[in-house]
Amino acid sequence: MSYYTMRYQSIIGPMILASDGNNLVGLWNEEQKYFGATLDGITAENPSLTVLADAGSWLDAYFAGKKPAIADLSLAPSGNAFRQAVWNVLREIPYGTCTTYGSIARDIARAANKKSMSAQAVGGAVGHNPISVIIPCHRVVGSNGSLTGYAGGMSKKISLLAHEGVDISHFSIPSKGTAL
Repeated sequence: MSYYTMRYQSIIGPMILASDGNNLVGLWNEEQKYFGATLDGITAENPSLTVLADAGSWLDAYFAGKKPAIADLSLAPSGNAFRQAVWNVLREIPYGTCTTYGSIARDIARAANKKSMSAQAVGGAVGHNPISVIIPCHRVVGSNGSLTGYAGGMSKKISLLAHEGVDISHFSIPSKGTAL
C-alpha cells in the first residue's frame, strides 16, 4: 500500500502526518515511540493532499487555542478491535480534562458486557495510538495522579495538557517508565 505524508511544525516540535489517500492514518512526533509503526508500505510526501491539508488546518486551530471537532476529520487508525474501542473512548475525552486508564477500562468492560478489563491492556492500546494529539491519548493519566508515560515523551504530554489549560500541579511525574 502507498501512503502520503506531510511535515507539520507544532509547538511541541516537528510532526509527521500520514494518509492512505482518503483518511488520516497517522500523526506522530518525530521521536515518538512506535513512529510510523502502522505504515506498511511506501510513503511519498504530498502536503497538498486534501486530507493532509485538512488535518494541518485542524492542528493550526488546535494549537491556536481553539477546540476543533475530531469528527471534522476522516480518521482511519490501524489496529485491532480492542485498540479501536479504546481509541473511540479517547475521542470522547473533552478538551482540558483528563481521565484514567482504569476509567477507560471500566467503560470498555461495560460496553462489552464484561465484568472487568485490564487497565494495563488499555495502557498498551493508548500507547499505540497512531494519531496522537487528534485522538487525545495525552489526556489519560494514572489513577494515582501520575502523568504516567506518553509515547511522544513526558515533556510533550505536559506541554499538551498545559496548552489545554489543565492544572498539572496536582499530578506527579514518574521518574521511571517506558515512555518518558
